Amino acid sequence: MIQRKFQATQYFGVLMQLLRDRSSFMEEIRQGVRLPSKIISLLVCSSIFFAFYGAIIGSSHSVLQALSSAFKLPCLYLMTLILCLPTLYFFSIIFGSSRSIGQYFAILMTCVAVISVLLFSLAPVTLFFMITAYNYQFFKLLNVFMFAVTGFIGITFLYQGMQSMSEPDKEGQDTRTNILKFWLVLYALVGCQLGWTLRPFFGSAGEFEVFRGMQGNFYLDIVKAIGEILGFN
Repeated sequence: MIQRKFQATQYFGVLMQLLRDRSSFMEEIRQGVRLPSKIISLLVCSSIFFAFYGAIIGSSHSVLQALSSAFKLPCLYLMTLILCLPTLYFFSIIFGSSRSIGQYFAILMTCVAVISVLLFSLAPVTLFFMITAYNYQFFKLLNVFMFAVTGFIGITFLYQGMQSMSEPDKEGQDTRTNILKFWLVLYALVGCQLGWTLRPFFGSAGEFEVFRGMQGNFYLDIVKAIGEILGFN
């Protein structure tokens, strides 16, 4: 029991180091210091925070939906990272990067961890609106907005971190920066599509569903939700 508490303290200690002293944290990643420990700690902490937020949004439907969303939301962010990591790594390697795939994975986990912390901090607000002003379409749009804002902050954090990890050798740096910008757009698109594939997270009226059919797409669904809120549908 004591050992487990010590491990939990270590995990959250790594996360707090990232939040409080980002520059030294990124420098340690650049030097390859304790990469496995950092990756595991950020993975554990972010999974807990995502699961907590997923349980809240899923509880708007049922207990089963809460459990399903608590499992699927951490999977969404981790799977998006895993799907997009090879693209960033190999494109960067081709254009002169000397960083290891472990360093890239660690820096991407900092982005995911920041997003999870921001969502966790927004959980009371989400719960407040769910209790006091629940409407399915409004609640969905509210959360899409929160996911968008936290995601934007997270990828901004990632972009700045990647710039701070740039190699002293500037050859190919401009190209790698352009690759990173392209990759951030790709990351967002993959995340949106994967989220649509893993839905529902909120659960609409009706029986509990683990997954829903693939009709439509994320963007049309958001337009439809906005139309319903404004009374156009």
